[in-house]
Amino acid sequence: MKYLTLILFERLGLLLLIAFVLTRTRGFRSLVDREFSKKMLFVHAFVFGLFGIAGTITGIVIDGDTAAAGSFVLTPVADDQMIASLSLVPIVIAGLLGGPVVGLGAGIMAGAHLFFLGGLGVVANTLVNPITGLLAGWTTRFFSNERVIAPMKALFIGVFPPVLQMHMLLIAEPNSEEMITMVNTIGLPLVLSNSISIAIFTAMIGIVLKEQENEAAQATRQALTIAEEALPFLRKHHSPREMASGIADLLHDRLDLAAVAVTNESEVLAHRGIGGDHHQEGDQSTTSLSHQALESRQMQIAYSRSEIQCRDENCPFEAAIFIPIIDAQEATGLIQFYFEKAQHIRPVELVLAKGLGQLITNQLDTIATEELKKHIRDAELRNLQAQINPHFLFNTLHMIAALFRKDAEKARHITVSLAHYMRFNIGLVKDSLIKLEKEYQHVKSYIEIIQTRFSSQLTIHFSEPEKLAQANIPPSTIQPLVENSIKHGLKNVTSGGEVNVTIEDNGDTIRIAVSDNGTGFPENQLQIAGTTTMTNRQNDGGAGLYNVNQRLISLIGESARLHIRNLPESGSEVYFTIPCKRS
Repeated sequence: MKYLTLILFERLGLLLLIAFVLTRTRGFRSLVDREFSKKMLFVHAFVFGLFGIAGTITGIVIDGDTAAAGSFVLTPVADDQMIASLSLVPIVIAGLLGGPVVGLGAGIMAGAHLFFLGGLGVVANTLVNPITGLLAGWTTRFFSNERVIAPMKALFIGVFPPVLQMHMLLIAEPNSEEMITMVNTIGLPLVLSNSISIAIFTAMIGIVLKEQENEAAQATRQALTIAEEALPFLRKHHSPREMASGIADLLHDRLDLAAVAVTNESEVLAHRGIGGDHHQEGDQSTTSLSHQALESRQMQIAYSRSEIQCRDENCPFEAAIFIPIIDAQEATGLIQFYFEKAQHIRPVELVLAKGLGQLITNQLDTIATEELKKHIRDAELRNLQAQINPHFLFNTLHMIAALFRKDAEKARHITVSLAHYMRFNIGLVKDSLIKLEKEYQHVKSYIEIIQTRFSSQLTIHFSEPEKLAQANIPPSTIQPLVENSIKHGLKNVTSGGEVNVTIEDNGDTIRIAVSDNGTGFPENQLQIAGTTTMTNRQNDGGAGLYNVNQRLISLIGESARLHIRNLPESGSEVYFTIPCKRS
């Protein structure tokens, strides 16, 4: 018995070697994840059936109570001999991983082989394999939440198949002394070897899966890092060759690849790595797999030179991965990974390629969304900036016409101021930000016109530093604040009204304030002024402050938002700060 146990464990090494190779096959992961078609069920059953036959071949022929060591079991045995093997181990694993169908199919194959070999207890040995596969498959229902059963549970499960086998042998020949002797000889060694083998097998599967998951996690982290580093190049998607060159350089530096290429729908935009003597920029990209990747918007893999379809006979590439670049729901190009050997395409490369393609697509979607929002915002802001109050224009023209009869020189001066004001408003659509000096000239022209119109009602004081600092400001920002003070703050003031416009240089910032001595803001509106269009303020006073505040925040930042307060004596003040540049 001891000798038999040692031999079985010795033969176990061969089975574990086969198991190790099996866990490295492409279809094994789908079996573990229980993601396979009906066709693959039969494929897996066939593979594990062969594995069970291998377990029988590596078994031992028992003659009475003596184990005949030496050669493998390749030919039928005598009627008084029995085969003690580990064939039940693959059958149990087939059932645990693939369910009843795979377990039963593998068991039928292994059982048929045992029937062919014959020997003592051939019927029981034949039937125990499919029964074991079926029972093991049903057992998986109790472990449906586990990808792979834990080794200790597998050890416990592995005890029952050889026990079942011993019972079936005794049931088949209940009064045979020879069978009783045989069961006493092989029973315990088979129980020990089978249970331990199944536990080792499941532990091996767990280790392989952990390795694959670690590789996948590493590939995902690498893809995330590369996608983030590729963002500056992706922002240049309006210049395809510049974008392609940057991405190709990045991928070739970061990844262990024979070569990397970036193409559009028809030609190579950039190539980095070996093969550059015939894979050149400007070459036509017309392979069937590249077209398939573009049309299906799915990653394609070439495992042979014929699939790469390179015209150069000495091309060093034997395999490639074609990753579609999807921009605005359309495949606009490809990233191509080239390999010198097909074996170099491991699962980790596939995970990396698929993840990278998805991340780059997401990055392009994000960039497109940002650009769309920016265009919409710019259009809205420039539309607001370009609006000219027709009443202001008509009133100013009437004033100029009246002035020509009284003070022609003053009329000419106001006409020039109006021309400056109008020219500035017409040019608003060109830039989102302008120099503070230009904004100052615009406000100055507006104040000169307004001061002339309302000279008997109000006085506008406009102070500025001796030298305006270099600063950018949204155009037509100060003028609406002055207009708001005149139209709403001084609305009920018939004389003695004052508006103060100040520009203070505070070093790193410039403070711009507009104040008046009017009625001020109602207390219930003071906190929300500038943040919403106040419907109960007459005309569009609330809208004017709101639009200015939104433009300041959008174009400069939160630090430039409007601050509004009522002054202690009377009136209100609206101010904001903008950053300035120092030479």
